[in-house]
Amino acid sequence: MRASSSCQSSMSLFKARDWWATVLGEGEEFDQGCLCVGDVDNSGSGHDKIVVGSYMGMLRIFSPHPAKPGEPSPADSQLLEMQLRDPVIQVEVGKFVSCSDLLHLAVLHPRKLSVYSISGTAGNVEHGVQYQLKRVYEHNLQRTACNMTYGTFGGVTDHHSLCIQSMDGMLMFFEQESYSFGRFLPGFLLPGPLCYCSRTDTFLTVSSVRQVESYRLSGPWSWGSRPWTSVSPPSQSNRIASLFAARPLSCFLPYSSVSEGTTNTLVGNHNNMLLVYQDVTLKWAAQLSCSPVAVRLANFLDLKGVVVTLSSEGHLQCSYMGTDPSFFSTPKVDAREQDYSQIDTEMKSLQRVIRQATRTQADILPVVETDEDLTVTATVSTNMDSTSQALIPDIDGLPVPSVTVKIKVKSRCALQGPKLTVCVQPPLAVTQEQFLLEPLGVGSTTVVAFSAFLNGQYPPADLTGDVAVSYSSPTGIPRVAQCKFSLPLRLVCCPSSPSKNAKYKITVDTNKPPVNLSEVFPDFLEKSEDKEGNALAFHFLSGPRVTVLASKTSQRYRIQSESFENIWLVAKELVQRFDRHFAKQGVKDFRNSFAGPIPLAEYFETVDHHFELRVSAEKYQDLLSERAIQFRAIQRRLLTRFKDKTPAPLQNLDTLMEGTYRQVIALADAAEENQACLNQAFVRLRSATHLLILLVSLWLGLNTEQNAILEATLLPLLQDTPQLGWEESVDAAVSHLLRTCLSRSPKDQALSLSTSQLSMPKDTVRLKKHITVLCDRLGKGGRLSLASEANVPIPVMMPGGCEPIAEAVADLEEPPLQQESAAKFMKKKQPSKKVKPKTDKESKDKKVSAAGAVKETVEEPVEEPVEEPVKELKKEKKESSKEKKKESTKEPKEPKDPGKESKKESSKDSKEKKESTKESNKESSKVASKESLKEPGKEKVSRKSSVKVKEKKKETEAAAGEG
Repeated sequence: MRASSSCQSSMSLFKARDWWATVLGEGEEFDQGCLCVGDVDNSGSGHDKIVVGSYMGMLRIFSPHPAKPGEPSPADSQLLEMQLRDPVIQVEVGKFVSCSDLLHLAVLHPRKLSVYSISGTAGNVEHGVQYQLKRVYEHNLQRTACNMTYGTFGGVTDHHSLCIQSMDGMLMFFEQESYSFGRFLPGFLLPGPLCYCSRTDTFLTVSSVRQVESYRLSGPWSWGSRPWTSVSPPSQSNRIASLFAARPLSCFLPYSSVSEGTTNTLVGNHNNMLLVYQDVTLKWAAQLSCSPVAVRLANFLDLKGVVVTLSSEGHLQCSYMGTDPSFFSTPKVDAREQDYSQIDTEMKSLQRVIRQATRTQADILPVVETDEDLTVTATVSTNMDSTSQALIPDIDGLPVPSVTVKIKVKSRCALQGPKLTVCVQPPLAVTQEQFLLEPLGVGSTTVVAFSAFLNGQYPPADLTGDVAVSYSSPTGIPRVAQCKFSLPLRLVCCPSSPSKNAKYKITVDTNKPPVNLSEVFPDFLEKSEDKEGNALAFHFLSGPRVTVLASKTSQRYRIQSESFENIWLVAKELVQRFDRHFAKQGVKDFRNSFAGPIPLAEYFETVDHHFELRVSAEKYQDLLSERAIQFRAIQRRLLTRFKDKTPAPLQNLDTLMEGTYRQVIALADAAEENQACLNQAFVRLRSATHLLILLVSLWLGLNTEQNAILEATLLPLLQDTPQLGWEESVDAAVSHLLRTCLSRSPKDQALSLSTSQLSMPKDTVRLKKHITVLCDRLGKGGRLSLASEANVPIPVMMPGGCEPIAEAVADLEEPPLQQESAAKFMKKKQPSKKVKPKTDKESKDKKVSAAGAVKETVEEPVEEPVEEPVKELKKEKKESSKEKKKESTKEPKEPKDPGKESKKESSKDSKEKKESTKESNKESSKVASKESLKEPGKEKVSRKSSVKVKEKKKETEAAAGEG
């Protein structure tokens, strides 16, 4: 190899000549310490073997020999391949066993150092030599390792010692099987390369400030804890520093030169070049097939000085220098002018696609479909179990059946110990909720069976169940596979004789001729007396009965029952079976519908019942805390009396304690009973809400996305808790819809979400009004959507017989669907006939003031905070009261009252008017909404008439008292 100053300008002229090459693994990663060479099997031939480790824990040993031109590398070049448990950081070959002069392999893991012996056993036939890896010893590290070096520390020549550098800057020394000591590097920040120089018996490293530092033991060689001394960095040639500073190096290897006094260096860079330097002079440059991260020199059969390189992707190559030219040249780039009109057209098309994707809220990036590691399917038996597995044998004389559900779990890869969990909604229950499955092999299948049954005195709100299988993927990532199953309606009810009269009735319309119910419900024909199939009854195990009547002349079906919420399961089953029935017949345009009106009054009865039980639960909790405090106070007094040396009378404290204890027990029992009723009421509320959602969906023809939004709004909770209840959650969700997608115009749309903390309301007036307005907005063409442009109403053709809900007019009026509030208003309006007739001037003034108040207060509900309309109402009440004072002075006095008494009564009247205005303001703060269901004509019946009635009553009472 001849030195030439022109080699640097012709770096890519020659490429390294391949002698042997292979690719290691797939998707593995390698680094600087993952390559070493040596006679690791102690064959004695002087030929080196290549040892390669990877971050995936694979250890491979090769003994390369060239193949014929055009043929792949022979398979017998690989001596050993072993999968280790931990990643391999570095491998080295040396004399690491104290009682042996043979070479051993040291493998450094993040938390462990292992030393192995490699041995080969000759085969009796043509299979060749079999190599085995045997662990001699290992050291468990207390710190995470970064790299290591080895050598004859202290001048000992018969064996090698190891030095490991940790990630936090500690050097740990090992003398074969024993740990010697450890020292921290001064001023350490980040770990750098570590090397041992046998000539000077020093350890070389590079600090965080890019300085080469040399360390040695002070005094004679000893493995004691002697102090370390830092020697200033050795003087270096400025030419060497400037030579490597501007080049992106990937690896380098210094080795001794044939001529004395010089050092050769193999340098690899990220341009796939291998450079050979003698001191600072470039002697040769060769092109490699990839960028190396590690380079070594090895001696093989009939060839010495082979350059072994390893890339980060696992390309292992043995090459030598040659003169094969490289004809690769960089292609010229075509310089062409840009067509700006074409670019503009493409930009507009891309913007159109982005706008459509944003409007429909679709994912821009395509979803990659991947095969799941685990597939879960559920199968529900079509027949009830012959022997019921229910915990309750019968309810009201009716036997409780059970049905078998089979879960099939199929694995695509090997999995260890997956767990299966079954969940059903109360009062449904299963025989076993959790299963620990056996380890699954590749393509294996396991089946789990259990029974489901009713375990309560009331019907469930949902007959679906969930199955979840939790497992860890082969790479250690936790995953969950899920599936759903639907239980049959026959599980919670049985056939019965139909009834003609009922309290609650719902009519479902179809666009096809009437169907024989016996064909749709073949499993409920045991006790049906109607041979024509026009009537069918379902008797729930908990007591209520639901009847389905089919009209003989029209396309309508009536569902009726004495319980509103129990209609839900039958109505859902009827709609689903109609869809399946006509789908089997090939009918594509079949549609179910509901003509209305929405039964909000019946639904609000269920809401009020649930809220009353929540209020009772809070009262029981408060009473329990009071009685508990009282009980502890009595205990303390009794203890002080008993501890007193001088006996004193108990003063009936024992009797009081016994009575308090009985109260605590009674309250606890009552609270527990109320909680059971509350759980049952919540399930009934969920059933009623499901029925309301179904009717609204049939009424307006909502699509799947809109139906999901409505269900998420009205059913945000699966369980009712004292901290967060159904009423406040639904009120917040409905208010958000009324502010956003159901607002009257884009100007009124809320720009931010409400961040107020949810708490239990005082009553359900606000909630019921918001739900009513929600149905009203939907009936007028509002769209349920999460997009920003969804608040523009679209005209909707209402089905025949539909009664749209009237828009609200005044804030102080409550919807007529609320029976309790309507009764209160009726009580206040009854004595209005006896009010004293007013003059034309007074009536005109009061009409004008009332009209002004109505114009100011008629706004949308929940568009602004509650406090603002309340303040405006207070101002209006004060102004109206002042006008009344002025008018009272101008009114003619009654003949029965003298002048002084009239003055007193007028002063009393003014005070009473102030009190009545305060009371009306308090009532208005409770309502605090801006729309109601009453017609605009009813606004004229204002609260002032009721105030006048009160004044008239008080005047008569005062006159009677003075008389």
